[in-house]
Amino acid sequence: MIIVIDGPAGSGKSSTAKKIAELLDIQYLDSGALYRALTYLWLMNDKPDLPEFFKILPGVKLDAEYRNQTFIINVNGEDITKDIRTQQVANHVSEMAAQPEARKFVNQYMRKLVMSDAYIADGRDLGTAVFPDADLKFYMIASLEERAKRRYRELISDDPSISFEEVKDNLKNRDHQDSSRAADPLKKDENAILIDTTGKTFEEQIDEMVGIIRDKIKLKQ
Repeated sequence: MIIVIDGPAGSGKSSTAKKIAELLDIQYLDSGALYRALTYLWLMNDKPDLPEFFKILPGVKLDAEYRNQTFIINVNGEDITKDIRTQQVANHVSEMAAQPEARKFVNQYMRKLVMSDAYIADGRDLGTAVFPDADLKFYMIASLEERAKRRYRELISDDPSISFEEVKDNLKNRDHQDSSRAADPLKKDENAILIDTTGKTFEEQIDEMVGIIRDKIKLKQ
């Protein structure tokens, strides 16, 4: 079983999906972290030409699991969970996610992963491109100002040099890149349930979405 949450960066998808996974006792899948992992790997290889970088992907061993409320990423045996959350990675992840070869690699990994259990996943195009037959689809939005505030609070502890305006500009640029890319652009699936979190508390949005899930899907107890 797969429930998907799509929406722009900073709309609250990841924190919401994690909490729902905890409340409903299902697995959590962070698609954005997988693209961040590829971006980090590309940066650590001194940003080679993307065609050259994609030649090494078949030999990359990617492992991901949700443990102790953390989506843990290992690449070739190295734990890069914290490394992929820097602003440097954030500045390039949309560029990586726009590449068809990267999307093929990540999508195949995710489709294989969810075959064995019940998952909730968040991303940009899960309901439209990756899991068009998902059991339930949500599309989360929030104002740019509110999304920037949330992302700034997430990043400031790890990178004290970052500014709010830098975070806001990054989100604005990512919105444009994600919506205009040729490969699987960000858009709301016609069957997705719209959740606008602007002005809502975290508890309010969780209660709303959990209620919808329990109403529409019969989960194993």
